[in-house]
Amino acid sequence: MTQEASSHYSEATVAPASASVLRAVAIAFAGSLLLALASRIAVPMFPVPMTLQTYAVLLLGAMLGWRRAGLSVAFYLVEAAMGFPVLANGASGALRLIGPTGGYLLAFPVAAMAVGLAMCGSLPQNRLRTFALMMAGHAAILAAGSAWLATTLGWETAIAVGVTPFLLGSVVKSALVVVTVEALGGARRHLSA
Repeated sequence: MTQEASSHYSEATVAPASASVLRAVAIAFAGSLLLALASRIAVPMFPVPMTLQTYAVLLLGAMLGWRRAGLSVAFYLVEAAMGFPVLANGASGALRLIGPTGGYLLAFPVAAMAVGLAMCGSLPQNRLRTFALMMAGHAAILAAGSAWLATTLGWETAIAVGVTPFLLGSVVKSALVVVTVEALGGARRHLSA
């Protein structure tokens, strides 16, 4: 192979790969912005506010697949740690990741990736299965968040303030994810590919 042919060959193979990576990063960054917007829709509560964050986290998992969803949430947490006001009520800072809501926040990427993996599995998707996956995602987030809270508040208080107030919201947000996934079903193939 000549020098010119070899150079042309490597440019042709690198260009599609770099375009694919750029597309994946752009989609993941857009997902982090969706999550930041969802955090702005909040009902102030102490020590954990009620927001649409978990809706967005699980929707990202369902729509983007596990890699891009995980990257989206990782971008979001890095944005928060860097001081961008992306958390609930416009909060930011690395200390928020180890504060009262830290367990919930650190569970976000795990839940998004788990939902993404399950949604890409070989089992056929239907409303009930999707709803069950979203409820499992919420349960994982609430379990991690309450366990984190329990280290300072004790289990009884952690459940009372970190789980119980969010149960109805988890059901509603899980149903909302199901409706959104169905409405955007065609886009799911393009976003997760």
